[in-house]
Amino acid sequence: MKPFNSRVFVWLLLLAVVFVAGCGKRRPPQPPIERVQQRTELLTGIQQGNQVILSWPAPRRNAPDESVQSIRRIDVYRLAEKPRAPLALTEEEFDDRSTLIGSVDYNQIKNATEFLTYTDSLELAGEPTRLRYAVRYVNASGQRAAFSNFLLIEPAARIALPPTIIETGKEVGENAITITWQPPTANIDGSTPVNLLGYNIYRVSESENVDGQAPINDSLISGTQYQDKNFKFGERYRYVVRAVSLGTEGGRVESLNSNSIVVSPKDTFPPSAPSAISVAPAPGRLSIFFPANPEGDIAGYNIYRSTDPDLPKEKWNKLNAAPLTKTTFSDEKVESGKRYYYYLTAVDQAGNVSPPSEAVSETVP
Repeated sequence: MKPFNSRVFVWLLLLAVVFVAGCGKRRPPQPPIERVQQRTELLTGIQQGNQVILSWPAPRRNAPDESVQSIRRIDVYRLAEKPRAPLALTEEEFDDRSTLIGSVDYNQIKNATEFLTYTDSLELAGEPTRLRYAVRYVNASGQRAAFSNFLLIEPAARIALPPTIIETGKEVGENAITITWQPPTANIDGSTPVNLLGYNIYRVSESENVDGQAPINDSLISGTQYQDKNFKFGERYRYVVRAVSLGTEGGRVESLNSNSIVVSPKDTFPPSAPSAISVAPAPGRLSIFFPANPEGDIAGYNIYRSTDPDLPKEKWNKLNAAPLTKTTFSDEKVESGKRYYYYLTAVDQAGNVSPPSEAVSETVP
Protein backbone atom coordinates (compact mmCIF):
# COMPACT_ATOMS: atom_id res chain seq x y z
CA MET A 1 0.00 0.00 0.00
CA LYS A 2 1.31 3.40 -1.12
CA PRO A 3 1.64 6.15 1.51
CA PHE A 4 -1.05 8.86 1.34
CA ASN A 5 0.14 11.99 -0.48
CA SER A 6 -0.39 15.12 1.66
CA ARG A 7 -0.44 17.39 -1.39
CA VAL A 8 -3.38 15.49 -2.86
CA PHE A 9 -5.21 15.85 0.43
CA VAL A 10 -4.71 19.61 0.45
CA TRP A 11 -6.04 19.98 -3.11
CA LEU A 12 -9.10 17.85 -2.35
CA LEU A 13 -9.80 19.95 0.73
CA LEU A 14 -9.63 23.19 -1.27
CA LEU A 15 -11.97 21.83 -3.95
CA ALA A 16 -14.47 20.80 -1.28
CA VAL A 17 -14.44 24.27 0.28
CA VAL A 18 -15.04 25.94 -3.10
CA PHE A 19 -17.85 23.51 -3.91
CA VAL A 20 -19.61 24.07 -0.57
CA ALA A 21 -19.26 27.86 -0.82
CA GLY A 22 -20.72 27.91 -4.31
CA CYS A 23 -23.74 25.74 -3.54
CA GLY A 24 -25.76 28.45 -1.84
CA LYS A 25 -24.55 31.41 -3.88
CA ARG A 26 -27.25 33.34 -5.80
CA ARG A 27 -26.34 34.55 -9.23
CA PRO A 28 -27.85 37.61 -10.91
CA PRO A 29 -30.93 36.82 -13.06
CA GLN A 30 -30.19 36.13 -16.71
CA PRO A 31 -32.14 37.95 -19.46
CA PRO A 32 -34.78 35.82 -21.16
CA ILE A 33 -33.82 34.13 -24.38
CA GLU A 34 -35.08 36.16 -27.33
CA ARG A 35 -37.60 34.26 -29.39
CA VAL A 36 -38.51 35.93 -32.66
CA GLN A 37 -40.92 34.46 -35.16
CA GLN A 38 -38.68 33.29 -38.00
CA ARG A 39 -41.25 32.63 -40.74
CA THR A 40 -44.95 32.69 -41.47
CA GLU A 41 -47.03 29.88 -42.88
CA LEU A 42 -50.09 32.11 -43.35
CA LEU A 43 -49.22 34.03 -46.53
CA THR A 44 -52.39 34.67 -48.56
CA GLY A 45 -53.27 36.90 -51.48
CA ILE A 46 -55.83 37.90 -54.10
CA GLN A 47 -55.83 39.44 -57.55
CA GLN A 48 -57.48 42.84 -57.80
CA GLY A 49 -57.37 44.44 -61.23
CA ASN A 50 -53.77 44.28 -62.43
CA GLN A 51 -52.44 43.86 -58.89
CA VAL A 52 -51.80 40.95 -56.55
CA ILE A 53 -52.27 41.97 -52.93
CA LEU A 54 -50.35 39.78 -50.47
CA SER A 55 -51.27 39.57 -46.80
CA TRP A 56 -49.88 37.79 -43.75
CA PRO A 57 -49.96 38.20 -39.94
CA ALA A 58 -47.52 40.77 -38.59
CA PRO A 59 -44.51 39.10 -36.89
CA ARG A 60 -44.29 39.07 -33.12
CA ARG A 61 -41.79 41.75 -32.10
CA ASN A 62 -40.70 40.60 -28.65
CA ALA A 63 -37.01 41.29 -29.36
CA PRO A 64 -36.00 44.86 -28.46
CA ASP A 65 -35.23 47.26 -31.29
CA GLU A 66 -31.53 47.29 -30.48
CA SER A 67 -31.30 43.50 -30.67
CA VAL A 68 -29.77 41.85 -33.71
CA GLN A 69 -32.74 39.47 -33.60
CA SER A 70 -35.24 42.29 -34.25
CA ILE A 71 -37.04 41.84 -37.57
CA ARG A 72 -35.97 44.83 -39.68
CA ARG A 73 -37.54 44.08 -43.05
CA ILE A 74 -39.52 41.44 -44.89
CA ASP A 75 -38.43 40.56 -48.41
CA VAL A 76 -41.01 39.53 -51.02
CA TYR A 77 -40.12 37.05 -53.75
CA ARG A 78 -41.92 36.04 -56.93
CA LEU A 79 -41.41 33.24 -59.44
CA ALA A 80 -43.20 33.16 -62.81
CA GLU A 81 -44.06 29.65 -63.96
CA LYS A 82 -46.06 28.01 -66.69
CA PRO A 83 -49.59 27.15 -65.48
CA ARG A 84 -48.97 23.41 -65.85
CA ALA A 85 -45.53 23.40 -64.21
CA PRO A 86 -45.12 20.89 -61.35
CA LEU A 87 -46.53 22.17 -58.07
CA ALA A 88 -43.74 20.69 -55.95
CA LEU A 89 -40.75 22.97 -55.47
CA THR A 90 -38.03 22.98 -52.83
CA GLU A 91 -36.90 26.12 -51.02
CA GLU A 92 -33.50 25.79 -52.67
CA GLU A 93 -35.06 25.70 -56.14
CA PHE A 94 -37.28 28.67 -55.33
CA ASP A 95 -34.29 30.60 -53.95
CA ASP A 96 -32.32 29.97 -57.17
CA ARG A 97 -35.14 30.87 -59.61
CA SER A 98 -37.22 33.53 -57.87
CA THR A 99 -36.81 37.31 -58.02
CA LEU A 100 -36.77 39.71 -55.06
CA ILE A 101 -39.52 42.16 -56.08
CA GLY A 102 -39.69 44.37 -53.00
CA SER A 103 -39.63 44.63 -49.23
CA VAL A 104 -41.74 45.71 -46.29
CA ASP A 105 -39.62 48.15 -44.32
CA TYR A 106 -39.10 48.48 -40.58
CA ASN A 107 -41.55 51.36 -40.14
CA GLN A 108 -44.35 49.31 -41.67
CA ILE A 109 -43.47 46.36 -39.44
CA LYS A 110 -43.25 48.54 -36.33
CA ASN A 111 -46.60 50.24 -37.00
CA ALA A 112 -48.49 47.13 -38.10
CA THR A 113 -51.52 46.03 -36.12
CA GLU A 114 -52.68 42.54 -37.12
CA PHE A 115 -51.61 42.12 -40.73
CA LEU A 116 -49.00 43.28 -43.20
CA THR A 117 -49.65 43.69 -46.92
CA TYR A 118 -47.63 44.07 -50.08
CA THR A 119 -49.02 45.04 -53.50
CA ASP A 120 -47.44 43.65 -56.65
CA SER A 121 -48.46 45.56 -59.80
CA LEU A 122 -48.41 43.38 -62.91
CA GLU A 123 -48.20 43.88 -66.65
CA LEU A 124 -50.69 41.27 -67.80
CA ALA A 125 -50.03 40.38 -71.42
CA GLY A 126 -48.95 37.39 -73.48
CA GLU A 127 -49.29 33.78 -72.39
CA PRO A 128 -51.00 32.74 -69.14
CA THR A 129 -48.64 32.60 -66.18
CA ARG A 130 -48.73 31.12 -62.72
CA LEU A 131 -47.06 33.24 -60.05
CA ARG A 132 -45.49 31.73 -56.96
CA TYR A 133 -44.91 34.09 -54.02
CA ALA A 134 -43.10 33.79 -50.68
CA VAL A 135 -41.86 36.21 -48.02
CA ARG A 136 -38.75 36.08 -45.87
CA TYR A 137 -37.95 37.84 -42.59
CA VAL A 138 -34.58 39.58 -42.26
CA ASN A 139 -33.20 40.57 -38.85
CA ALA A 140 -30.96 43.49 -37.84
CA SER A 141 -27.79 41.52 -38.53
CA GLY A 142 -28.91 40.75 -42.08
CA GLN A 143 -29.69 37.10 -41.41
CA ARG A 144 -32.52 35.71 -43.52
CA ALA A 145 -35.09 33.34 -42.11
CA ALA A 146 -36.64 30.46 -44.02
CA PHE A 147 -39.20 31.21 -46.73
CA SER A 148 -42.88 31.37 -45.87
CA ASN A 149 -45.38 29.02 -47.39
CA PHE A 150 -45.73 29.33 -51.16
CA LEU A 151 -48.74 31.20 -52.53
CA LEU A 152 -49.79 30.26 -56.08
CA ILE A 153 -51.90 32.65 -58.17
CA GLU A 154 -52.75 32.46 -61.86
CA PRO A 155 -53.79 36.04 -62.66
CA ALA A 156 -56.38 36.73 -65.35
CA ALA A 157 -55.69 39.43 -67.95
CA ARG A 158 -59.28 40.13 -69.02
CA ILE A 159 -60.38 41.87 -65.82
CA ALA A 160 -62.65 44.91 -66.05
CA LEU A 161 -61.30 48.38 -65.46
CA PRO A 162 -62.81 50.16 -62.43
CA PRO A 163 -66.14 51.99 -62.82
CA THR A 164 -66.46 55.76 -62.40
CA ILE A 165 -68.67 57.22 -59.67
CA ILE A 166 -70.84 60.15 -60.80
CA GLU A 167 -71.59 62.95 -58.33
CA THR A 168 -75.24 63.82 -58.96
CA GLY A 169 -75.85 66.21 -56.08
CA LYS A 170 -78.90 64.12 -55.18
CA GLU A 171 -77.15 61.41 -53.19
CA VAL A 172 -78.90 62.06 -49.86
CA GLY A 173 -82.53 61.14 -49.44
CA GLU A 174 -84.69 60.75 -46.38
CA ASN A 175 -84.41 56.96 -46.37
CA ALA A 176 -81.33 56.18 -48.48
CA ILE A 177 -78.03 57.42 -49.84
CA THR A 178 -77.96 56.76 -53.58
CA ILE A 179 -74.60 56.13 -55.30
CA THR A 180 -74.45 56.21 -59.11
CA TRP A 181 -71.62 55.20 -61.43
CA GLN A 182 -70.65 54.66 -65.05
CA PRO A 183 -69.66 51.13 -66.17
CA PRO A 184 -66.10 50.36 -67.32
CA THR A 185 -65.49 50.63 -71.06
CA ALA A 186 -62.77 47.96 -71.41
CA ASN A 187 -60.68 45.36 -69.60
CA ILE A 188 -57.27 46.10 -68.07
CA ASP A 189 -55.54 44.66 -71.16
CA GLY A 190 -57.56 46.98 -73.42
CA SER A 191 -59.78 44.21 -74.74
CA THR A 192 -63.54 44.31 -75.22
CA PRO A 193 -66.26 43.30 -74.54
CA VAL A 194 -65.93 44.01 -70.84
CA ASN A 195 -65.69 40.92 -68.66
CA LEU A 196 -68.35 42.03 -66.18
CA LEU A 197 -70.40 39.98 -63.71
CA GLY A 198 -71.61 42.92 -61.59
CA TYR A 199 -70.39 45.32 -58.93
CA ASN A 200 -69.49 45.52 -55.25
CA ILE A 201 -69.80 48.77 -53.30
CA TYR A 202 -67.81 49.62 -50.17
CA ARG A 203 -68.47 52.19 -47.47
CA VAL A 204 -66.01 53.35 -44.81
CA SER A 205 -65.49 56.39 -42.66
CA GLU A 206 -63.56 59.14 -44.40
CA SER A 207 -60.23 58.20 -42.78
CA GLU A 208 -60.53 54.40 -43.11
CA ASN A 209 -58.91 52.22 -45.74
CA VAL A 210 -61.24 50.23 -47.98
CA ASP A 211 -58.80 47.31 -48.27
CA GLY A 212 -59.87 44.36 -46.16
CA GLN A 213 -63.43 45.62 -45.77
CA ALA A 214 -66.52 43.67 -46.81
CA PRO A 215 -68.92 45.10 -49.42
CA ILE A 216 -72.19 46.51 -48.10
CA ASN A 217 -74.23 44.80 -50.81
CA ASP A 218 -75.41 41.25 -50.03
CA SER A 219 -75.17 40.08 -53.64
CA LEU A 220 -73.61 41.40 -56.84
CA ILE A 221 -75.20 44.61 -58.11
CA SER A 222 -76.33 44.25 -61.71
CA GLY A 223 -77.14 47.92 -62.37
CA THR A 224 -75.16 51.14 -61.99
CA GLN A 225 -76.86 52.50 -58.89
CA TYR A 226 -77.13 51.44 -55.26
CA GLN A 227 -79.27 52.69 -52.40
CA ASP A 228 -77.65 52.49 -48.99
CA LYS A 229 -80.50 52.41 -46.50
CA ASN A 230 -78.38 51.57 -43.47
CA PHE A 231 -76.93 54.96 -42.62
CA LYS A 232 -77.15 57.64 -39.95
CA PHE A 233 -77.61 61.35 -40.37
CA GLY A 234 -74.68 63.38 -39.09
CA GLU A 235 -72.06 60.78 -40.07
CA ARG A 236 -69.53 61.15 -42.88
CA TYR A 237 -69.14 58.26 -45.33
CA ARG A 238 -66.76 57.45 -48.20
CA TYR A 239 -67.91 55.11 -50.98
CA VAL A 240 -65.98 53.23 -53.68
CA VAL A 241 -67.23 50.74 -56.27
CA ARG A 242 -65.43 47.77 -57.82
CA ALA A 243 -66.37 45.88 -60.95
CA VAL A 244 -66.39 42.08 -60.63
CA SER A 245 -65.09 39.88 -63.45
CA LEU A 246 -64.84 36.16 -64.11
CA GLY A 247 -61.28 35.11 -63.29
CA THR A 248 -59.14 32.03 -63.73
CA GLU A 249 -60.87 28.70 -63.07
CA GLY A 250 -64.24 30.39 -62.56
CA GLY A 251 -63.25 32.58 -59.61
CA ARG A 252 -64.44 36.14 -59.15
CA VAL A 253 -61.89 38.94 -59.42
CA GLU A 254 -62.57 42.55 -58.44
CA SER A 255 -61.25 45.58 -60.27
CA LEU A 256 -59.21 48.28 -58.63
CA ASN A 257 -61.17 50.90 -56.68
CA SER A 258 -63.25 53.46 -58.52
CA ASN A 259 -62.86 57.10 -57.63
CA SER A 260 -64.40 57.77 -54.23
CA ILE A 261 -67.24 60.01 -53.16
CA VAL A 262 -67.70 61.44 -49.66
CA VAL A 263 -71.27 61.91 -48.46
CA SER A 264 -72.29 63.74 -45.27
CA PRO A 265 -76.02 63.12 -44.86
CA LYS A 266 -77.88 65.81 -42.92
CA ASP A 267 -81.47 65.43 -41.75
CA THR A 268 -83.38 68.24 -43.42
CA PHE A 269 -86.51 66.16 -43.95
CA PRO A 270 -89.57 67.18 -41.87
CA PRO A 271 -91.85 64.46 -40.51
CA SER A 272 -95.35 64.00 -41.82
CA ALA A 273 -98.21 66.00 -40.33
CA PRO A 274 -100.04 64.38 -37.41
CA SER A 275 -103.38 62.89 -38.38
CA ALA A 276 -106.55 61.30 -36.97
CA ILE A 277 -106.81 63.88 -34.17
CA SER A 278 -109.88 63.74 -31.96
CA VAL A 279 -111.24 65.97 -29.19
CA ALA A 280 -113.21 64.65 -26.19
CA PRO A 281 -115.30 67.31 -24.31
CA ALA A 282 -115.85 67.27 -20.57
CA PRO A 283 -116.99 69.94 -18.11
CA GLY A 284 -114.16 72.44 -17.71
CA ARG A 285 -111.76 70.85 -20.22
CA LEU A 286 -111.18 69.51 -23.71
CA SER A 287 -108.95 66.45 -24.16
CA ILE A 288 -107.04 65.98 -27.43
CA PHE A 289 -105.99 62.49 -28.60
CA PHE A 290 -103.87 61.52 -31.61
CA PRO A 291 -101.79 58.54 -32.78
CA ALA A 292 -97.99 58.67 -32.83
CA ASN A 293 -96.29 59.63 -36.07
CA PRO A 294 -94.78 56.78 -38.10
CA GLU A 295 -91.26 58.25 -38.17
CA GLY A 296 -88.75 56.74 -35.76
CA ASP A 297 -86.98 59.99 -34.83
CA ILE A 298 -89.92 62.01 -33.48
CA ALA A 299 -88.90 64.18 -30.53
CA GLY A 300 -92.41 65.41 -29.71
CA TYR A 301 -95.43 67.45 -30.77
CA ASN A 302 -96.64 71.02 -30.59
CA ILE A 303 -100.32 71.89 -30.15
CA TYR A 304 -101.93 75.18 -31.20
CA ARG A 305 -105.34 76.67 -30.39
CA SER A 306 -107.62 79.42 -31.66
CA THR A 307 -111.24 80.45 -31.33
CA ASP A 308 -111.19 81.78 -34.91
CA PRO A 309 -110.76 79.05 -37.56
CA ASP A 310 -109.97 81.67 -40.22
CA LEU A 311 -107.04 83.16 -38.34
CA PRO A 312 -103.70 82.40 -40.09
CA LYS A 313 -102.21 79.37 -38.36
CA GLU A 314 -98.94 81.09 -37.54
CA LYS A 315 -100.98 83.38 -35.27
CA TRP A 316 -102.66 80.61 -33.25
CA ASN A 317 -101.56 80.22 -29.62
CA LYS A 318 -99.04 77.49 -28.81
CA LEU A 319 -100.23 75.64 -25.70
CA ASN A 320 -97.06 73.70 -24.77
CA ALA A 321 -93.72 75.16 -23.67
CA ALA A 322 -91.72 72.06 -24.64
CA PRO A 323 -92.59 69.38 -27.23
CA LEU A 324 -95.21 66.95 -25.98
CA THR A 325 -93.87 63.43 -25.58
CA LYS A 326 -97.31 61.88 -25.03
CA THR A 327 -100.11 61.52 -27.55
CA THR A 328 -102.74 63.14 -25.31
CA PHE A 329 -103.27 66.70 -24.08
CA SER A 330 -105.80 68.16 -21.69
CA ASP A 331 -106.75 71.81 -22.25
CA GLU A 332 -108.28 73.13 -19.02
CA LYS A 333 -108.02 76.82 -19.80
CA VAL A 334 -111.36 76.87 -21.56
CA GLU A 335 -114.76 78.49 -21.04
CA SER A 336 -118.06 76.62 -20.98
CA GLY A 337 -120.11 77.01 -24.14
CA LYS A 338 -117.19 78.22 -26.21
CA ARG A 339 -115.85 76.44 -29.30
CA TYR A 340 -112.11 75.92 -29.66
CA TYR A 341 -110.03 74.90 -32.70
CA TYR A 342 -106.77 72.93 -32.56
CA TYR A 343 -103.98 71.76 -34.87
CA LEU A 344 -100.69 69.90 -34.22
CA THR A 345 -97.18 69.73 -35.66
CA ALA A 346 -94.57 67.00 -35.14
CA VAL A 347 -90.89 67.75 -34.42
CA ASP A 348 -88.05 65.31 -35.10
CA GLN A 349 -84.73 65.01 -33.27
CA ALA A 350 -82.99 67.21 -35.84
CA GLY A 351 -85.46 70.01 -35.16
CA ASN A 352 -87.40 69.61 -38.42
CA VAL A 353 -91.08 70.58 -38.03
CA SER A 354 -93.87 68.89 -39.92
CA PRO A 355 -96.61 70.71 -41.83
CA PRO A 356 -99.65 71.56 -39.67
CA SER A 357 -102.28 68.90 -39.25
CA GLU A 358 -105.91 69.38 -40.18
CA ALA A 359 -107.73 71.55 -37.63
CA VAL A 360 -110.26 69.92 -35.29
CA SER A 361 -112.77 71.64 -32.99
CA GLU A 362 -115.13 71.03 -30.11
CA THR A 363 -117.40 73.01 -27.79
CA VAL A 364 -116.89 72.94 -24.03
CA PRO A 365 -120.04 71.62 -22.25
